[in-house]
Amino acid sequence: MQDTDLIVLDPDSRDIQRTIARIRARGPVTRVALPGGVLAWYVTGPSELKEILSGRDVSKDPRQHWPAFRNGEIGKDFPLLNWVNTFSAFTAYGPEHRRIRKPLTAAFTNKRTAALEPRIQAIAEELVTGLESGPTGDPVDIRKHYAYPLPLGVINELMGVPEHLAAPLRTCVDGIFDITLSETEAGANYKQMIELLQELVTYRRDNPGEDMTSTLITDFVDNPDEEFTEQELVDTLYLTINAGHETSANLIDQATFLLLTHPDHQAAVLDGRLNWTSVIEETLRYKAPAVHIPLRYAVKDSRLGGVAISAGDPILAGYAAAGRDPKIHGDSANRFDPTRPNKDHLAFGYGAHHCVGAPLARLEAKVALPALFERFPHMKLAVAPDELGIANGFIAQGHDRLPVLLH
Repeated sequence: MQDTDLIVLDPDSRDIQRTIARIRARGPVTRVALPGGVLAWYVTGPSELKEILSGRDVSKDPRQHWPAFRNGEIGKDFPLLNWVNTFSAFTAYGPEHRRIRKPLTAAFTNKRTAALEPRIQAIAEELVTGLESGPTGDPVDIRKHYAYPLPLGVINELMGVPEHLAAPLRTCVDGIFDITLSETEAGANYKQMIELLQELVTYRRDNPGEDMTSTLITDFVDNPDEEFTEQELVDTLYLTINAGHETSANLIDQATFLLLTHPDHQAAVLDGRLNWTSVIEETLRYKAPAVHIPLRYAVKDSRLGGVAISAGDPILAGYAAAGRDPKIHGDSANRFDPTRPNKDHLAFGYGAHHCVGAPLARLEAKVALPALFERFPHMKLAVAPDELGIANGFIAQGHDRLPVLLH
């Protein structure tokens, strides 16, 4: 294939699935141009994704395995730079990945996740009460006033973020997911976020609590038996707040939108014929909250999906593509149907980098959705579905607003 035939991924695309379908039609592994002009192999096939994500032949560490990055050929204007140059469990490889992921896994135990449920319920109740007390008859932006603040409140609770840092961190998270920012804007946003997280560490060292940050300081950073530095803690917090907030917000956002645009399924879940877990898993399949999580790099020459991949080649895993694959889901792959028996997806990744926060994201949605729909069973969209914009559609898959009429 000539470079002129490449499909170019548009960060402003309003219909990323249409682009993914074009890519899939060329095969399960296809060469594409990323935002910024970098060429990469795009993997859409579920079996091919599982193959590369479960083995050691693909790395997320650009310093070791992406020659163009290591040699300084990737400029600071590369729109995905902040997604590849942070050193954390997100980008580590092999033994180093296991070492850095250990504290993160310790923070996301089943016990700690389950212990957050009463707090999630309290946050949801507070937010729906606030929605109910607003002006009657006016549209309410459910993304802004519910889907977004709920997981942010939960992640702040988990990380022990004090009130004075919550608002500036929220602004920075928005910027991290907006890959249309200029080089200067993206760099300034990243710098500010790291400084805020360093401030959080300092605050929790002076004011320890039962939160994740305090636990990681005590059990890992200040523990001579563990190899985990304060900078690695900051990078882990950076990963946690970015990966743990936006994806959950999009899951709640998309599930709400899909039920409002499929009243038969909305009626079924409200009268008990359909359970919330089915709605959540189908939403994850149909509208994966994370479309792509850049990037990976081939560790050695190999073949995948019938194509030859050279060592050092960038690879983009199409998480949102896997859930719509017609080989798995047939002719109904592009239809939202919570009653389907097979809801297989890779929305939370696979293998060594499978999202440790997946149980928390599911729990947040399982609490948030019934709290919203049972309080407002007659809720409906205030605008036509095609009037809604897409929020940062290349990395995450959500709406920039979701106006509804509550009654």
